[in-house]
Amino acid sequence: MKLEDIYQFFENPPPTYLCQELAVCYIMYILLRGESYGTELIQQLETEYPTYRLSDTVLYSAIKFLEDQRAITGYWKKLEGRGRPRRMYLVSPEWEVQAQDLAQLWDEYINRRTN
Repeated sequence: MKLEDIYQFFENPPPTYLCQELAVCYIMYILLRGESYGTELIQQLETEYPTYRLSDTVLYSAIKFLEDQRAITGYWKKLEGRGRPRRMYLVSPEWEVQAQDLAQLWDEYINRRTN
């Protein structure tokens, strides 16, 4: 390591990977805007928040947690221009208020990090 490596690190930091708790809040934040599927959730994170990443493992364990809690529901949908159907997710109506609380946690977390 050289001194310039330290400066380089802070000028161009590596991406931060979401833990499962953050992933749950992020998923609810996105799904409150409308239905989505796994790959799209990852791509949206990288587009809207370029310094963050979400691994497949963490994403799908968070989705499983939310499905087990009946917070989200999933269904298969054939998307135009795609070969195979995608598993689409949306917030369960009875979880609307709780979803908004979790989405707010994500929003507050991101705002603290970027301000």
